[in-house]
Amino acid sequence: MMLFKLTSRKSSGFTIMEMIVVLALIGILSSLAMPSFQNSIIRKQIEAAMPLAEIAKKPISDAWPILRAFPHDNAAAGLPSADKIVSNLVSSVAIQDGAINITFGNRAHPSIAGKVLTLRPAIVVDAPVVPISWICGKADAPHQMTVKGSDQTTVSDNYLPLECRKIKS
Repeated sequence: MMLFKLTSRKSSGFTIMEMIVVLALIGILSSLAMPSFQNSIIRKQIEAAMPLAEIAKKPISDAWPILRAFPHDNAAAGLPSADKIVSNLVSSVAIQDGAINITFGNRAHPSIAGKVLTLRPAIVVDAPVVPISWICGKADAPHQMTVKGSDQTTVSDNYLPLECRKIKS
């Protein structure tokens, strides 16, 4: 009579089914995080493009205390034409009645390419010695200041940096 010895086998790894479940979970979690990561990249590009507007801010700020008016366009501000003020992320910087319109392009993310962000001067009308505040995009002006120029911002709200968004009350 033969006795069969029952032996138990210890497995020392994952089954293929366990690996498939783990990979599926990783895929789901990464697909949920991707839009947030993409919005962050676009916001960083917008913030990186903002210093280019400094070129236009100085002549606009200098005109207000003297003329009590803002330059109507790039030529009136003593700047090159809009399509000559460019960078990796910006295809033009145009002045329109004191407002600075930054058009994104070149190597900018496709979601903002061709879109505009406006920086508008805010002033205290009866006190020209008060420094100009610059209002980004759809943000509100500080109390007792008047915003000049029209907002041409076409960048989606969810891409705008916080300082460029309208405060919801």
